Amino acid sequence: MPEPRKPKIIFVTGGVMSGLGKGVTSSSIAKILQHTGLKVTCVKVDPYLNVDAGTMNPLIHGEVFVTDDGGETDMDLGTYERFLDQNLSSGHNITTGQIYLEVIKSERKGDFLGRCVQIIPNITDAIKKKIINLSNITKVDVLIVECGGTVGDIEGLPFLESFRQIRIQEGIHNTLFVHVTLAPMLNAVGEQKTKPTQHSVQELRRIGIQPDILVVRSHVPLLPESKEKISLFSNVPVCNVISNTDAKSIYAVPQILESEGIVDPICEHLNLGVRNLSWDSWQKIAVSFLKSSGEISVVMVGKYVSLADSYVSVNEALEHAAAKKGFKSRVDWIDAEKFKNNANSTSFLSKYDAMIIPGGFGARGSEGKMIAADFARENNIPYLGLCFGFQLAIVSFARFACGLSGANSSELESNSPHPVIDLLPEQKRIKNMGATMRLGGIDVNIVEDTLAHRLYDSSQIRERHRHRYEFNQKYIDIFRKNGMIFSGSSDNGKRMEILEIPSHPFFVAVQYHPEFLSRPGFPEPVFNGLVSAAIDRHNSKIQRAS
Repeated sequence: MPEPRKPKIIFVTGGVMSGLGKGVTSSSIAKILQHTGLKVTCVKVDPYLNVDAGTMNPLIHGEVFVTDDGGETDMDLGTYERFLDQNLSSGHNITTGQIYLEVIKSERKGDFLGRCVQIIPNITDAIKKKIINLSNITKVDVLIVECGGTVGDIEGLPFLESFRQIRIQEGIHNTLFVHVTLAPMLNAVGEQKTKPTQHSVQELRRIGIQPDILVVRSHVPLLPESKEKISLFSNVPVCNVISNTDAKSIYAVPQILESEGIVDPICEHLNLGVRNLSWDSWQKIAVSFLKSSGEISVVMVGKYVSLADSYVSVNEALEHAAAKKGFKSRVDWIDAEKFKNNANSTSFLSKYDAMIIPGGFGARGSEGKMIAADFARENNIPYLGLCFGFQLAIVSFARFACGLSGANSSELESNSPHPVIDLLPEQKRIKNMGATMRLGGIDVNIVEDTLAHRLYDSSQIRERHRHRYEFNQKYIDIFRKNGMIFSGSSDNGKRMEILEIPSHPFFVAVQYHPEFLSRPGFPEPVFNGLVSAAIDRHNSKIQRAS
């Protein structure tokens, strides 16, 4: 019997600076290979010492993406899932913290039999084992491994050394290195600068890795002379220097890379044979983000508004829904603190077609979010609350519609006379913060003849969660009496998952994170519902104005 075919491994590294789009590049290469008929998946390597992203500040690291199996991961896994239409596991995010924890636990058990435990070979061996195991478990043709950070960062050196060793052990035609770099254009001289790329490659080569393909970011296409210079001083064939220009939509990047000729060198190097691309389905999706018949305005009231990546999945889900309906969405981010001490400052919110209050724990901004939610309710502005936005919509309704003075979440006020949001019972003995919330995919049952049921067209869905607090069902009767219903629940009715106000054009909030399941071309239903309501409001304003 012939030996099973080894999966091919593509390593994606980055240089010059962070933020060059390694995640989009990795996803785009994966998408291209997927459309040639290959089975592909991605893994993100993060060199930080945190075990996972769960305790990290979104303003520094970006959003925490949650997988169905409850992993709190880097936001790039969201990019992979959206491009590939795959549900990934927590195992697709490898951190230095995970590796060191695993090795130290083994040392404490005596697995090393008294040997000195070192970065090389023990840490590097553990990294290699994780990568190879994942490539075998997923049974893919190609595994794409993206290394976070930039070449030269001390934290990433054990991973890069592991990649170098994998090439030696697995063979040159089973591994491929793609290096993402930058060719800035200086307006003062009107010239593309290749030195940043040259120096980045030199640093990579000092580590012992020669890139096979360069993906060079630039505002305009690389000039032939720029490609030739990069090729000459980076020891990369000119045909393998791929220009990746700024795109109006990230979903256009796969076709940009393909048009630059990235497929042939990948397939040739990895002995994948000639691969024919079929773009029809993706082309339709990609074009939908570039054309529109109108624009809706959406206000997001949050606490991490200074960094767009803090809510990247929410942004993407909104774009998916708008594009599906032939619209674009313009988003204004408002710091919830703006409304904290001045409820009268909310009047400008009337100009928007819809409001979203996303997740975000803690007291800061919570009062402002509640004031904003109440304004949306009273002024018939389509509203979508996500996780904490669900909880604060409940507190707001309790105060302003039910007359429950002092109502609050026990997370925010432990002595509230009306704790309409309270700690999950299983959370009361938990002290550690990491990976201890109610996490991952959970089945949600939906009541028939409700807006939620019409949106999902199903009596049961599966959605991803990340929370410690829940609606206190002691108050369910007074909420129903005042016009709010709970149309979705989980755990045999123990936990409320979806709320809506039937008398409102669209007032919906969910305890879960629907943004994690939205896909380009296939938006998550509650975002579809919000955008439809926003379009209706937008068109009504136009009609009134005329």
